[in-house]
Amino acid sequence: MKAFFHRYLKIIDRFIIGKYLGTFIFTMGIFMVISVVFDVSEKLDNFLNKHASLHDIVFRYYAGFIPFYLNMLSPLINFLAVIFFTAKMANQTEIVPILSGRASFNRFLRPYVISSTIIFIVSFFANVYLIPYTNRLKIDFENANGMMDNDPTKVEVHMQIDKHTFVYLANYDPTTHLGYNFIMEKFNGDTLREKLIAEQIQYDSLKRIWSLKTYSVKYINGMKEQFIKSYTPKDTVLDMHPSDFIVYDNVYQAMSLSDLNKNIDKEKLRRPEYLKAIYFEKYHRFVYPLSAFVLTLIGVSISSRKVRGGVGLPLGIGILLCFAYIILERFALVFSVKGGMTPLVAVFIPNIVFGILGYYLLLKAPK
Repeated sequence: MKAFFHRYLKIIDRFIIGKYLGTFIFTMGIFMVISVVFDVSEKLDNFLNKHASLHDIVFRYYAGFIPFYLNMLSPLINFLAVIFFTAKMANQTEIVPILSGRASFNRFLRPYVISSTIIFIVSFFANVYLIPYTNRLKIDFENANGMMDNDPTKVEVHMQIDKHTFVYLANYDPTTHLGYNFIMEKFNGDTLREKLIAEQIQYDSLKRIWSLKTYSVKYINGMKEQFIKSYTPKDTVLDMHPSDFIVYDNVYQAMSLSDLNKNIDKEKLRRPEYLKAIYFEKYHRFVYPLSAFVLTLIGVSISSRKVRGGVGLPLGIGILLCFAYIILERFALVFSVKGGMTPLVAVFIPNIVFGILGYYLLLKAPK
C-alpha cells in the first residue's frame, strides 16, 4: 500500500490531500462545536422542564442532531475548506511553481478529485445508511419530550386501504388513539355496497384492533337498502394504523431505504399526494453527496488565482455561492412537492446548475 501511494501520489499530491482533508475535518469540528453550543442554549429549558436524562440528551438527541446538521452543512464546509487552503496557497505563490513545472491544471486537480471522492464515499454512506438511523433517535426523543414545533395530527384524512375499501376520518388524537367522524365505504367496482359511519373509533395498541362506538351501517344491493344502527361497541381489524393519521415534517428523513420503498408501495394505493415527498427523499440521498465534486471544482477554480486582498475575496465569493447552492437545493424540494416537477429531475437541479458554473469557471481558471 505504501509503495502504491508513493508510485501514484507525488509529494504535492499528498500535500494537497493532507491540507484538503485536514482543513475539512478541522472546519467541521468548529461547526459542530458552535452548533451544539447554540442548540444547548436554546433547548436547555426544554431539557430541564421535561426532566430528560443526560444519557438520552447525549446518546439520543445529540447523536441524531450532530450527524444530521453536519451532513446538511457538509457542502458549505467542503467549499470553505477548499477555498481557504487553495487561496492561501495562491496567495503564498505556491501554485505558480506547480503549473510552471510542466504540470497541467488537470494534473493539479488530481489530489482534489481524490479528496472529494473520499468525502463523497463517506457522505454517501452517511446519507443512505447512517443519517436515517440517527434521525430516528433524534425524532423519537423530540416526540417523547414534546419538542416538535408542528402539530402532528392530520385532519380530514381520506385514504384507500385496499382495492375496494375507502375510509375517511375528520381528525385523530394521537395521545388517546381516538378518531372522530369515521366513515368506511366498500365498493364493487364503481358501485357502493356498504357504508359504515361511526362517531368515534379508538385503537387498542395491545390487541391491535379498532373499536367502533355508536356506529351505523348501510348495506346496498341494487335498489334494496338495509340500515343497521348500534350503540354497542364493535371491535374490528382494519388494515390501517395510528401512524397513518400522524405526520411529522421530517418523518421520511428517519426512514431507512427499505422503509421508504415500503411506504412508496403503500402510499401508491392510500395517499398518492405524499409520493413526491418520499421519492424526493429517496433520490436526494443518492444525489446530494455529488456536491462534493461540484463544489470542489468551483472552489478550486475561483481560488487558484492570486488576487489582492489575500484569502478574503475568494472566501467571500465562495460563501455567497455556497449559500446559493443550499437555497437552490431547498427550492428543488418545493419545485418537486408543490410545483409538479418530477422528483428525479428536481434533485439534480442544484448539481446541474452549479456543475455548469464550475465548468465555466474551470475554463477561466489560470493555466
